Amino acid sequence: MPEAVLVSWIGRTDLRAAAGEMAVGMGPLAQAVLASDYQQILLLSDFPSEQAEPFVGWLRAQTAAKIRLRCVKLTSPIDFGEIYQRAVEALEDLDCRQIALTFHLSPGTPAMASVWILLAKTTHPARLIQSSPEAGVAEAEVPFAIAAEFIPRLLRQSDQRLSLLAQGAPDEAAEFAAIIHRSPAMVRVIALARRVAVRSIPVLIEGESGTGKELVARAIHQASPRAARAFITVNCGAIPPELVESEFFGHRRGAFTSAVSDRKGHFERADGGTLFLDEIGELPKAIQVKLLRSLQESEVTPVGSSEARRVDVRVVAATNRELLSEVAAGTFREDLFYRLAVAIIRLPPLRERAGDLSLLIDALLQQLNVAVSELGVQHKKLSASARNLLLQHPWPGNVRELLNTLQRAAVWSDDETIGLDAISDALLLSPRTRYGEHEILNRPLESGVELEALMGQVARHYIERALAHTRNNKTQAARLLGFGNYQTFTNWMNRYDVGHVEQ
Repeated sequence: MPEAVLVSWIGRTDLRAAAGEMAVGMGPLAQAVLASDYQQILLLSDFPSEQAEPFVGWLRAQTAAKIRLRCVKLTSPIDFGEIYQRAVEALEDLDCRQIALTFHLSPGTPAMASVWILLAKTTHPARLIQSSPEAGVAEAEVPFAIAAEFIPRLLRQSDQRLSLLAQGAPDEAAEFAAIIHRSPAMVRVIALARRVAVRSIPVLIEGESGTGKELVARAIHQASPRAARAFITVNCGAIPPELVESEFFGHRRGAFTSAVSDRKGHFERADGGTLFLDEIGELPKAIQVKLLRSLQESEVTPVGSSEARRVDVRVVAATNRELLSEVAAGTFREDLFYRLAVAIIRLPPLRERAGDLSLLIDALLQQLNVAVSELGVQHKKLSASARNLLLQHPWPGNVRELLNTLQRAAVWSDDETIGLDAISDALLLSPRTRYGEHEILNRPLESGVELEALMGQVARHYIERALAHTRNNKTQAARLLGFGNYQTFTNWMNRYDVGHVEQ
């Protein structure tokens, strides 16, 4: 069972309760602690330590739970951005895969309570409680979700909107609504896709397997003037080499043994519409020449025919390879690459889409519930610990892996709530993932451990995270990692070869 952990700010009423003021009773924190069996309690305080520490000592006398105090400095107790940053920093010290979080809303300011709600509904799923002398301790039901990680950016969104209008960028198209996103990386991708959609130029979509290349290609087609015509999908890696030419360009009856009738190829079937060539890097070089000619001349010649046929096709290609590297290696034609790559859209992997994962989990689970409801299967929901595990996973298979994991967990879970065990079983973790990168303290010693390299891996990981968290401010990053000054931090950067940034 995961550890029950209570996280809360210390409020002024709590300090008064510890000081013995009868009018306030036990105070909201002590009331909550005595009402449940918590193994850990993490307390945040913006009061002076000489006020916070006596309260913690008073609370320790009333519970067996392990209590940790984190004193922070806030410019203002109602500054949402600062409160959010301090709360996230505190939660990063917790191993969220092994705990069941509870956030206490009552202590502190309304701004502090609002941040707990935002975190609980997005990046740090948690149970929410509130307490009062009259009603006691009760669970707080809050039926909305907001991206907490973007609180500091809220004021900039209107400026970004004005900027887009000034550039004459097209407004949000309904055709792209199926692409669930809110991360800046995907916002840029969708903005580019909407721009190229209204033109008939070829598009090359690059991205790892499972990132949604076909979904973006379909949205481009649906937002284009060709939307009323055919969208033909071709998996270039699934066509037998001896049939590639016939599949693309068609054939005449009698062209080869099994050609018992005339057949249109993919180009003719897509005439007037869009031809989506998935995994274009898998095409044999022999067919690449003929594909290039069809793109240049806008015509195809069926196998067994000497008569070319005109076609009007917009080609959208996709690959999980780095095609420029394939060109350099001589496995992909350079002239075909530049013919296809008039517009290039690079889809980021899920691990680089900050803020999208929680949205995708909810949307995909809702889709699964709609699908299983027709079979009479009860709707599923995720426990907080199960969601935490999903949020911690690196998702090498991207959105496709996430969907498959949720499907397996839904099938394997008999209860309405999908718990931590069901998600753990559904995740396809390699031995390296289970015992390597994520179990850094439990590596087997039989084959030896390169301790120096391991320490370097840990150091680089946290240095890079601290720099990203502070937007490359070395002074702030040094403080996060416990260094006395940024010069010591710089020495560590030099030692572990982490890129330099401005102070």
